[in-house]
Amino acid sequence: MSKEIVVIIGGPGTGKSTIIDALVAKGFCCYPEISRQVTLEAQKQGIEQLFLENPILFSELLLEGRKKQYQNALNETHNIVFLDRGIPDVLAYMHYIGDAYPESFEQACIEHKYTKIFILPPWQEIFVSDKERYENFEQAKKINLHLIETYQKYGYQLIEVAKDTVDKRILFILDEISK
Repeated sequence: MSKEIVVIIGGPGTGKSTIIDALVAKGFCCYPEISRQVTLEAQKQGIEQLFLENPILFSELLLEGRKKQYQNALNETHNIVFLDRGIPDVLAYMHYIGDAYPESFEQACIEHKYTKIFILPPWQEIFVSDKERYENFEQAKKINLHLIETYQKYGYQLIEVAKDTVDKRILFILDEISK
């Protein structure tokens, strides 16, 4: 079996982190979403919402972090590595806010290819806003559309994970990977 670098994507509040946490509990190698970490670091420096105040800097930090995650995933001893979001997410969010970005962002998407992409659809019943998640549900649905468009632009076939229990969602994902 070759190395599987699997990305779980979706708009805010779709259950990505819950699935990643459950996969970790089952012994799978998973890399967490790094935007919260970037946001918290900025807040420590007095910048309340870096993504809103300086989207390019925020996105550059995310891009570097996600490239590093990709390289680390390649070097893992595990055959399957799950990532909470991938490099094209950065571009999708930039499209969402309508900001331009350097050519290097596009190049990063071309140079770093994932094995499979699972997308979690917007799910109002589990959607919650918090200190790091400023979007409302309508915005989350728009972000979801930008994610679909961006990943498809780079040739990915997205596999939608139905709204269901965490265990059933994980079983579906594992079954799709084994195909």
